[in-house]
Amino acid sequence: MKKLILTLLIGLLCVSIHANDSLTKDFVTGNPEIGSINAMTFGPEGILFLGDSKNSQIVAVDMSSAKKATNEKLYLKDIESLLGELLGADSDQVQIIDMVVNPANQNIYIGAQHSSGKSFLFLVNNNTLENIPLNAVSFSKTAVTNVVKPDAKDRRGRSLRKLAITDIQFANGRIMVSGLNNAEFASTFRAISFPFTNTQKDSSLEIYHAAHGKYETHAPIKTFMTTNINNEPHIIASYTCTPLVVFPMKDLTPGEHTKGRTVAELGNWNTPLDIIEMTRDGKRYILMANSNRALMKFKVSDIESFSSTLTTRVKERAGTDGVHFINLPFVNVQQLDKLNDTEFVFIQREANGKLVLKTSSNRWL
Repeated sequence: MKKLILTLLIGLLCVSIHANDSLTKDFVTGNPEIGSINAMTFGPEGILFLGDSKNSQIVAVDMSSAKKATNEKLYLKDIESLLGELLGADSDQVQIIDMVVNPANQNIYIGAQHSSGKSFLFLVNNNTLENIPLNAVSFSKTAVTNVVKPDAKDRRGRSLRKLAITDIQFANGRIMVSGLNNAEFASTFRAISFPFTNTQKDSSLEIYHAAHGKYETHAPIKTFMTTNINNEPHIIASYTCTPLVVFPMKDLTPGEHTKGRTVAELGNWNTPLDIIEMTRDGKRYILMANSNRALMKFKVSDIESFSSTLTTRVKERAGTDGVHFINLPFVNVQQLDKLNDTEFVFIQREANGKLVLKTSSNRWL
């Protein structure tokens, strides 16, 4: 009997220790007051991270108890009409900002913004959309400091504040954030420890932009991912017009200025939108969606074998250089994410003008 009681006590102690070790143990329930959803990513334990440029914050939302969606034959047609119906608005008043997959259960979430400026989160379920309220959730959040000011404008008079946070990813116990700050070297990268602390420093970035023929420090990373290159942790990032740059993680020292290595120029008059990694037959590939070009495919092995860096301007307008890539027959892809080991999910503007969500497999790799 004593042995049984001791076993039960040990079991309860283990459960207690495990619960206390949870990344959500300090979360609170309430309204995180999200001003905008500019970027999304998932971390461990079903935690959804939201990048909020308007309120200059990163919000972590516990989605571990969310129901598993039913998406056996995933095809969502005319998403804009669905959003319009849900929000009581015309389809042209709603814009999709980001899409992300929870790798724990393959739930697909879409972040959208109404023309009024209010942001919404939706779950793709049974080939329709469900509104996910964010006014009473389990969450934790941290301010992103020294971001570009709310009234800052570019040379064309457009607001720069939405670029305070351009993309986020979770890796190695940190939430990584790209965007613009208010310093001399505006392009910045942050690695924020999670669970959140009060310590935060920026790394300013510099790259060679082969389409422009010069080094630049003001353009922010538009999309990035983390991966190993030659067995070392790296950031693979892309900027508008469209350089592909790698940064060794060990070089991204908080508070320091870092120069990236430009491994490809993919053609100007274009903005990268999403970048993911897929595998097939043991080989690794990078897929990148773009505003004005087809879905691009790169072999990670080609990036690994490209040891130099671009330092001269491309000769032709819209010309390319550096690491080889292939244009896949997917055009007007606006959002992209990995669904599972063999499939990716994407949102695409089809020839009939409709915005649809569908999947494809790694046979294209």
